Amino acid sequence: MKGPLRNRIGSVIAAMLCVAAILAAGEAGRPAAEMAATKPAAGAWPIFRGDPALSGLAAGELPDKPVLLWQFKTGACVRSSPVIADGKVFVGSDDSNVYAIDLHRGTKLWACATGDAVQASPCVAAGKVYVGSSDGSLYCLSTDGAPKWKYKTEDRILGSANFLRVKDPKAKGGWSARVVVGSYDNKLHCIDADRPVRLWTYETTNWINGAPATAGGRIVFGGCDAVVHVVSAADGKPLATIETGSFIAASAALAGDEAYVGQFAGKLLRVDLAAGKIVWSYGDGENAFFSAPAIDAQRVVVGCRDQAVHCVSRKDGKKLWTFPTGGQVDSSPVICGGKVVVGSGDGRLYILNLADGKKLWSYDLGGAITSSPAVAGGMIVVGCEDGAVYAFGPEKN
Repeated sequence: MKGPLRNRIGSVIAAMLCVAAILAAGEAGRPAAEMAATKPAAGAWPIFRGDPALSGLAAGELPDKPVLLWQFKTGACVRSSPVIADGKVFVGSDDSNVYAIDLHRGTKLWACATGDAVQASPCVAAGKVYVGSSDGSLYCLSTDGAPKWKYKTEDRILGSANFLRVKDPKAKGGWSARVVVGSYDNKLHCIDADRPVRLWTYETTNWINGAPATAGGRIVFGGCDAVVHVVSAADGKPLATIETGSFIAASAALAGDEAYVGQFAGKLLRVDLAAGKIVWSYGDGENAFFSAPAIDAQRVVVGCRDQAVHCVSRKDGKKLWTFPTGGQVDSSPVICGGKVVVGSGDGRLYILNLADGKKLWSYDLGGAITSSPAVAGGMIVVGCEDGAVYAFGPEKN
């Protein structure tokens, strides 16, 4: 979980634990057409965590000492994580608006009002912007801000939607474009990407706060029912359910048959999706993981409510390094080249050395950062609870 449950978590933990007690094929085979359809364009970060698998891995390099390029003020806290596409930044605000901002100038291009706070991250795909609101609706907008349609769930949406194409002999060209999103109505919704038509729903026994990850024809997400769910992208049928021992408010990251996700009882987990089991766990069992992990070939990097950023080995979950900050780290880190970018509740945006976790740079934004950074083309864009969106990059000549 990022910021969405932060202010209400204390009042619901007991109820959720009570509910839990009562209720007590891989990337290599992924169709080439599906991969081509979902691969982000160069210089883009079109979805929360950068790609449909939610890997948190950005292409390119970052400057050693980024400078503040612009600051864009909204009317309330920005807990939404920005995305970048077509030279624009798209982001939500607690002022109930979705904004489009010029990536290079920081000027407002448009704003679209919803019925409540927008804490979800937008998803930009196929020339459209899909974004959930706390009013319980998923909005589809054109990239110029024109409303296309609205799909209503039965409770608030706080996690990003995801976009995918599924092989469908009945669809034009043999592929069906779909959007999937979780809701606090305890359901994962699969919707036609071109119109507000429900294709299927998958029901759990508690809230879905994070974003669903997708790869290889599977959709993977954790829920506040303490389960990692693996479902078929084609029809929403369950493929696996893996008990984790505590509710999951963060999003999972996928790599082939592996999923990496943190849970409330202070454990970061590596899950074998094919075998349906937990391979290893990392953590002290006391401090919750609300941050989504970033993964590369050897490492997993994640924030924790112990006020630190943690880096562990993908192979065995052993600690490689930790970096202490001055606040809870609910922001999800991004790996870019040999660097890690992450925000903290202490109000600072950090760049760390991926190899050893040493601080390379930081900037005080003046308010807690629960938004996760978007990284593309050497730029970093992040929201802040002071109500602003900030962009950093190389110093202009």
